Amino acid sequence: MLAVLETGGKQYKVEKGTLLEVEKLTEEDGKTITFEEVLLTSDGKSTKVGTPYVSGAKVMAKVIEQKRGEKIIVFKKKPKKRYERTQGHRQNYTLLEITDIKA
Repeated sequence: MLAVLETGGKQYKVEKGTLLEVEKLTEEDGKTITFEEVLLTSDGKSTKVGTPYVSGAKVMAKVIEQKRGEKIIVFKKKPKKRYERTQGHRQNYTLLEITDIKA
C-alpha cells in the first residue's frame, strides 16, 4: 500500500516500513503518531485522490528519534565594501517509521 501524506508544509510518498525524516514534531521517542492529512492512497489496483484529503485515510508512524541535520553555512559578502557575514544553521528533524496505512 502506498500513500502521500502532508506534514510540515511538505508532501511525502510513504509505504509501510519507510523511514522518514520530517520537520520537528513535539512527540517523544517511542510514541505513535497518526497523520490524517493523506492526499493519495493506492493499493496497486485502485487509487484514491483526495480533494484535498482522502476521507477516512490514516497513516500511523512511530517516532524513532529527534535529531538535528548537518550544519549549513550562510556567507554574505559585498565586494569592495569590507562587508562579510558568516552564519550557521542546523535544522531540527524527527525520524519516523511508518507502521501502518489505512485507507
